Amino acid sequence: MADVESLRARLDQLAEDLADAALDCLREAAAGGEGAELERRLTRARRAVERASAILGRQGDQDLD
Repeated sequence: MADVESLRARLDQLAEDLADAALDCLREAAAGGEGAELERRLTRARRAVERASAILGRQGDQDLD
């Protein structure tokens, strides 16, 4: 169970890192650069990582029952 919690913590940190990178891309795009497409890909990746973390959390809850 500790391994699952460790993985969830790593996924949560990765989601935060992806969100930060997406914001950087938006700032670049707003300043006239090209970053909108990369921002969309980063956002999709962040959502996938968040879903993976949530799935692990649900599995952990089922193990406790």
